[in-house]
Amino acid sequence: MARQFRLANVVASAVLAIFFGSRGVQLAHAQATGSPKPPAPSECRVEEVDYRGWHAKQLSNKWVQLVVVPQNGGRVLQVTFAGHPYLFVNPQYEGKYLPPTTGQWFNYGGDKLWLLPEGNQDERHWVGDSDVIDDGPFSFRKVSEGKACEIELTGPADPQTGIQFLRTIRLDADSPRIQFHATMKNTSGHTVEWSMQSVSQYDTADRSRASAGTASDFNHDFRVFAPANPASSYLNRYHVRFGPAENRAASIREDGLFTLHYVHMAAELWLDSIAGWLAVVDGSSLYAMLERFEFAESRPYPGKASIIFWTNGPEVRLSQDGIPSMTSGEDASPYYLEAEINSPLCRLRPGESCGLDTEWFPTRAGGEFHGATDAGIVIRPLQAASTENGKLKLSGSFGVFFSGRLVAQLYSEHGASLGNVPIADVSPTEAVSLEMEVTPPGKPARVSLHLEDSNGLDRGSLQEIRVNTGENR
Repeated sequence: MARQFRLANVVASAVLAIFFGSRGVQLAHAQATGSPKPPAPSECRVEEVDYRGWHAKQLSNKWVQLVVVPQNGGRVLQVTFAGHPYLFVNPQYEGKYLPPTTGQWFNYGGDKLWLLPEGNQDERHWVGDSDVIDDGPFSFRKVSEGKACEIELTGPADPQTGIQFLRTIRLDADSPRIQFHATMKNTSGHTVEWSMQSVSQYDTADRSRASAGTASDFNHDFRVFAPANPASSYLNRYHVRFGPAENRAASIREDGLFTLHYVHMAAELWLDSIAGWLAVVDGSSLYAMLERFEFAESRPYPGKASIIFWTNGPEVRLSQDGIPSMTSGEDASPYYLEAEINSPLCRLRPGESCGLDTEWFPTRAGGEFHGATDAGIVIRPLQAASTENGKLKLSGSFGVFFSGRLVAQLYSEHGASLGNVPIADVSPTEAVSLEMEVTPPGKPARVSLHLEDSNGLDRGSLQEIRVNTGENR
């Protein structure tokens, strides 16, 4: 999305940083930083709150507080997990509501729904101003609370694009997982074709400097990741839509992961990723967010992109004489990165709708990132080796999505199950680092580290590897 025409309307913000360390089978504990008192462990609540001067709704359980401002385009203004706020909130517009205004953009921050393709060349492109789509007031309805919180947000019908958004947000009582279902409905009397986006603005300010009262700077250890498409349609397996083509902040690693290191420079990068997830990792505070979606292999995406990343900052411009320069910091001073998930293009006849389902999984992170699964993220890859005394030595570090325990499922050389060995109790608010020896049943050749939640449900494998023996080392 070409946002360069919007950069003059935004300014910076900053918040607090946290650091922890771990060793052995140790758990790194998050520190709450003035977050509201959480509900009881078995409850999820929906309540009215005042958030920075906005009349807001809050969904909360013992892990997460999610703040929604229906009037301001149905935005999710903030998500706080274990005391850590993830999203950028623009201090310039705190507590304000400005009605839809053509030719302007009021960037409140947070997370919202947008349209693609974007542009102003014809009616099949969305201009991207603070119009009804971006800034129209949404109605609010509480669907449920208790064991599960669910709310429904319904936007106004936009006569220009023919689109109306409806979004449901769900937060269960027993996990920090946040579920979104977005619906795009054609309210016009003719056929339209659009893609919808989940657009999340993550705060990339240096919170440690802000808390120390020093001049604001950006977080130099903030990265995003997504699996690159092995058969990508893009020349470099990603496409530079805006900004310098030679951008050293972006690369494809040897393991096939696209990584983008936040730098304070305007750039937009498109990925035709098919894996269905992206990860936002703050290596300073050691928190991460995984966003998950279902990739539709048989349907076209706008510009073939399923994921878009935008780094906010000054942009490179050419004068009339062809001399390059950077715009001043005042043009793009806020420090934030946008992570955007696109739906396939939906061709809708009058009255028809299509949907986009996404999930967010907040968890703890580390100084490394090596992938994500249904159960969590891999901070330091799992290693397993047999010892001379017949034990199995395990090491690795992970952030998990559910409370429960890690269990090593062991297999023989021929794939026969040798049984399970409990490893450690775990929580999403604590990164687990393994350095241990266990006594295995039999002689395992392969180990898969699974997460069983607090209800005993298998949430999947964090990693599966072969066991190093004296013969194969």
